[in-house]
Amino acid sequence: MEHLRLGNIDIEVELKDIKNIHLSVYPPNGRVRIAAPERMDLDTVRIFAISKLQWIKNQQEILQQQEREPKREYLNRESHYFFGKRYLLKIHQLDAAPKVELDHKYIHLYVRPNASTEKRAEVMDEWHRAELKKIAPKLITKWEKHIGVKSNDYGIKRMRTKWGSCNTNAKRIWLNLELAKKPKDCLEYIIVHELVHLLERSHNLRFVKLMDEFMPKWRFHRDELNRLPYSHVDWDY
Repeated sequence: MEHLRLGNIDIEVELKDIKNIHLSVYPPNGRVRIAAPERMDLDTVRIFAISKLQWIKNQQEILQQQEREPKREYLNRESHYFFGKRYLLKIHQLDAAPKVELDHKYIHLYVRPNASTEKRAEVMDEWHRAELKKIAPKLITKWEKHIGVKSNDYGIKRMRTKWGSCNTNAKRIWLNLELAKKPKDCLEYIIVHELVHLLERSHNLRFVKLMDEFMPKWRFHRDELNRLPYSHVDWDY
């Protein structure tokens, strides 16, 4: 791992067997990392980093201002979110298979009496995943028709640095599991964003023009998502 220093910004540089250069700014503190092709020398990487310096600073500022959710302990009357709405958690202990039920005020978590915090979190994650799977395919189909593209597959996983991603070669999109906790409009925005990458891989002017065409209010949904608190994660790099 190499390092570059631009003013007070330290940049990790990893040279690897890839075709294109990739720049990432990671939460929670704005750590900067560049993955570059093995053939690229550090001076070329430095020039690229300088060209992206203002973007890096903007991303770091957003991360520093973003609210963080406290670490969840999965206890009675703890606040949890489901598609943007706040619920109180209600724990039910019983000797049966774990499950989750929802009413207008509570998320009811049914677990065995000796269930650990990790097990409670696992049950909640699987419930969130199942709920996302109920609506994501319908939204993907809806927007595929509107945009005029066709994906081959989608998946849901926990991602630390992105709300979604698109493998344009495989035509597969990934959705962050955390989107089950955010408003549905935010989920829809991410789906549109990733599907548009099937028309334009990079975030260039053409990409922005396409987003404006298909979802004129996409900036509102993006800003809403950026204003919402991040879930607590034990960040470890």
